[in-house]
Amino acid sequence: MSPLAQRTIATVGSGVMAEAMIAGLLRGRLVEPAQVVASHPRADRRDQLQRDYGIQVTASNAGAVTGSDVVLLAVKPQMLSRVGREIGPCLRPEQLVLSIIAGATTAALEGLLGHRRIVRSMPNTPARIGRGMTVWYATPETSEEQRAQARALLGALGAEYEVDDERLVAMATAVSGTGPTYVFLVMEALIDAAVHLGFPRHVAHDLVIETLEGSTLFAKSSGLHPAELRNMVTSPGGTSAAALHELESGRLRTVLSEAVWAAYRRTVELGDQLEAAVVRPEESRR
Repeated sequence: MSPLAQRTIATVGSGVMAEAMIAGLLRGRLVEPAQVVASHPRADRRDQLQRDYGIQVTASNAGAVTGSDVVLLAVKPQMLSRVGREIGPCLRPEQLVLSIIAGATTAALEGLLGHRRIVRSMPNTPARIGRGMTVWYATPETSEEQRAQARALLGALGAEYEVDDERLVAMATAVSGTGPTYVFLVMEALIDAAVHLGFPRHVAHDLVIETLEGSTLFAKSSGLHPAELRNMVTSPGGTSAAALHELESGRLRTVLSEAVWAAYRRTVELGDQLEAAVVRPEESRR
């Protein structure tokens, strides 16, 4: 039986990622449509979600949270303070709050919501087709049953990995969370290079997409280190050796590493900003 059986789920901020989770839960028959209620300020978006998935919808964030067992918090970071003050008074101590907000630390969420049972997670965009990678952390107050519920929810998006150190979620944000951005840029650059060589753009697109997908599946199935796989196709004086010389001369490894570090620093900065926005009870009385 699903850990979410007979549990109600509220999505607050029902955008692309929340919709992916709703679709995955229903596709995997982990919940029935009647168990899900989604809040969104726009009527057209609510109508679309109700029409496509048969779930309940509401314009009220507080209304969605009241009576639910699990609250999926999926608003933009800059909206968290306002939404947090809105739904915080409606939360019950036994509810689970699962956040997919970039940079939002559990300290910021606890301070804004006045709530302790929280899961901080970071999915990525392939979750839209059930092939995502999500790293998540649960606060100590979160029960084993609620961890199982979080695992089921995030598993609906693809692979999930629980960590016992919250800092690893911030690190994962820079690697797997932001990772598709790096891949898409490389994809775009390869397609443009193939067009420059003389391929029609649609042919260049297919050549690159299939090559990247096949290489990824090969790496996954072989279990070999990427360096071993690269050496397998790098003959002395060959085309791969010539191409690798240019990539190394262009500092590809260094640039990618710097990009990951930049994404990590921005994640930490977002968390610091959100924590600074929290007005704690003892501070408000001064």
